[in-house]
Amino acid sequence: MAEIEGFAPIVSKNAQVLILGSMPSEVSLLKQQYYGHPSNAFWPIMGALFGAFPELCYERRKTILMENGIAVWDVLQSCHRHGSLDSNIKLSSIRINDFAGFLGEYRLIRCVFFNGGMAEKVYKKHILPGLDQRFAYLAYQRLPSTSPAHASLNLAQKIEAWKVIKQPVVK
Repeated sequence: MAEIEGFAPIVSKNAQVLILGSMPSEVSLLKQQYYGHPSNAFWPIMGALFGAFPELCYERRKTILMENGIAVWDVLQSCHRHGSLDSNIKLSSIRINDFAGFLGEYRLIRCVFFNGGMAEKVYKKHILPGLDQRFAYLAYQRLPSTSPAHASLNLAQKIEAWKVIKQPVVK
């Protein structure tokens, strides 16, 4: 089981919303793109909400998110995992990203949305206790996972649930 490394965040100084996943899938790692698996609903949802459609080049999609105050990152900096499933992450191997530094730099972020349960679980266990009172203003919410492994909701239902991320960034 090899160690895998996550990506740098998609973020700009005007970010107001942070979307957190756990760790990129094998396909995402190969493509060097967040949510790179063609069956992942993330980019179709971002297309419906902000115009960052999966048909656009990756750099354009990232720019659209940043222009709309959306940041994307993962809770984990690295871990050991066989395959792509969060359930296969070896918990004793995880290294978390530096959220105190990140949130200190991007001070307009007010809302953190978790893309599924693993990101929320790891954040609440390993990150939240270490954040000091400077970040007590943050609001948190878990959203339905965009992963193709979580097919209990169809795309239209996921888009409806994810609309909440637009509220903090309405211009």
